[in-house]
This record gives sequence, C-alpha cells and structure tokens, in this order.
Amino acid sequence: MHIARTTDGSTPLPNEIAVTGGCGFIGRHLVTTLAATGRHVIVLDMAEPPPELADLADIEHRRADLRDHDQTKSALKGAEAVFHLAGNASGARSVAEPRFDFQANGLATCNVGDACRESSVRRLVYLSSAIVYGTPLTSPITEEHPTRPFLPYGASKLSGELVLRSLHDSAGLPVVIGRSFVVYGPGEDPRTAGGEVSQFLRWQLNDRPIPVVGDIDGKTRDFISVLDVCSALVTLAERGADGEIYNIGTGREVSMGELADAVGRVTGRPARLDVDPSRSEDSFRLVADVSKLSALGFRPRVPLESGIRELAGHLGPHPELPAATAVFRREPVGTAPAPGGCQEPAPC
Repeated sequence: MHIARTTDGSTPLPNEIAVTGGCGFIGRHLVTTLAATGRHVIVLDMAEPPPELADLADIEHRRADLRDHDQTKSALKGAEAVFHLAGNASGARSVAEPRFDFQANGLATCNVGDACRESSVRRLVYLSSAIVYGTPLTSPITEEHPTRPFLPYGASKLSGELVLRSLHDSAGLPVVIGRSFVVYGPGEDPRTAGGEVSQFLRWQLNDRPIPVVGDIDGKTRDFISVLDVCSALVTLAERGADGEIYNIGTGREVSMGELADAVGRVTGRPARLDVDPSRSEDSFRLVADVSKLSALGFRPRVPLESGIRELAGHLGPHPELPAATAVFRREPVGTAPAPGGCQEPAPC
C-alpha cells in the first residue's frame, strides 16, 4: 500500500484511530493524547471507560475480546491506524497462568494483525516490552540484542512481535514495534504494577520502609514517564519504518539507591530501605540504547524527579500499598511467595 508522506518523511496520523487496551494504564494516557489532536479515537477494551475518558469529545468505546478473531475484526472496522496496547501486563499472572497469558498477548496480537491486514489499515503500532530481551548480556541494550525471555509474559510479547513481523514480510502489513522499558506514571494498578518508581513512592508516602531485592547499586533500570511513552508511540506511528523495532526508553541508567534518593528528595524525608541482598536474580542493568528512536526525532521530556513529583501529587498522602510478588520462578505448590520478592516488569 502506498502511504503519503510529508516533505520531512513523516506520515501524518489519520483521523480514525483505534487504541486496543485504551482503558488501561498506558492506553488511557494515549487516548487522551490522541483526542487532544481532534481525531476520532476508537477505544477497544473489555473494561468500562475510566472517568478521565468518559468526558472526552469524539471518543467511541467498543467492547471486544481480542482473542476472538470475528470480534476483533468487527471492533476495528473503520480504523485507519491502530495502536495495539491490550493484553496481559502482569508477569506474575503469566507465571501462574501461562495459557491465559499467551492467549491475551500472543493470540490476540495475531488477531489484531490479521484484522489490520484484511482491512488495509494504514499503520499498526504494537507496544511490546524490553522483557523480551531476558537477562541482558550487554548494556545499554540495542534492538539487536538476543531475545531470551525468562517469563511467559516476555515470551508472549515476543510471539506477538514475531507474528506481526511475519505478516509484514509476507503480506506487507505496515507495522512498527516499540519495546518499552520501565514505565511509570499516574494510573498504575498497585495490585499488579511492578515498576519500582510507583512501588518505592507508595511505600515512602505511607512512611514505611521500602523493600528492595538485590544490589541497590548494581541493579539499574531505565525509567520512562508514561507521557513520554505516548509521545514515542506517536513518533513511531508517524516516522517509524515498517517492520522495524525501536526501544522506548530514556537511555538514562538509574540504580535503586539513586531512585530511593530521588523519592526522598521529592517527599522531603530520606527513604528507608529494607534490603534483601541474598536474592540477586534481578540485579542486572536494564537500560535502553535509544539511538534508533532518537534518530526519528524523539526526545524524552519528563525528567525522573519531575515525574516522581507529579506522581506523588496524584497518589496523595496514603496511597494503597503495592501488592506485586515474586515472579522469576514458579513457587512449589503450597509455598507462599517470598516477602518483597523480585519485582515484576512494569506494565505495557
């Protein structure tokens, strides 16, 4: 399909845009971003729209189980561009229910891709995850890094990538893929969200010690604001190359100790850490090489400390405490997860 581009090589977003998982953490921020441009946004989600979406103009909500091909095809009818964000975002649930996880991430993504192919969608953007890399062999991580996920969640996200790229190669599906690193921001579900920014802040705001597993200096992450993720997704839709994969991160490496210091500065009191150094499975460096995304003109705009401050204001003085548990290994039947545990990957 020939897609018109502007003189700078970008492809302007069309007027009819669908967002799968549009009621989720990242999805609702993306829907808000797209709606602000005056476009008609179709929100595909099994959940009811949250209050912040209910009052937006030119938003259409469609319920669809993306594991069903016919429902998927019907729900995407009329969409000219699709952002596919729906799926299971819990690493813990993927360990407990791998079949559900594969259906929600692998099968559903296949259905979305096939429906987009059949309806000649002009652009499909798939939000994958850096968890597909598994334990990093090098840092920062480029898009060419080997993929060897250690969670079913990572395997199912990778399966989605593979099926979409195969549809690109075999049928010309105009898809671009983004692998998000550790996303944070307002709207995360504390029952499932494992990103350290939200977890650290929730413990701190309740004046509780912050559980940290592993080496607080050697364990590093690339934290990116959900607002910057939305901006990156739009950049990929407009400027990304068909069939290509792009890391979505800041390129900035932050240790657990540095994050705790930032949380302390924002809240006005030093953070107290409850460190368990005996379990070091997740004390690796998960940092993005963002050269490829930067070449498209994307620059993150939200500094980490500013993002933490905004999130603290959103959470209030006594937010619900985190509930994410260990996910790196399935516990034997009848065995409770280790307290604090290894934190699961942030949702995407």
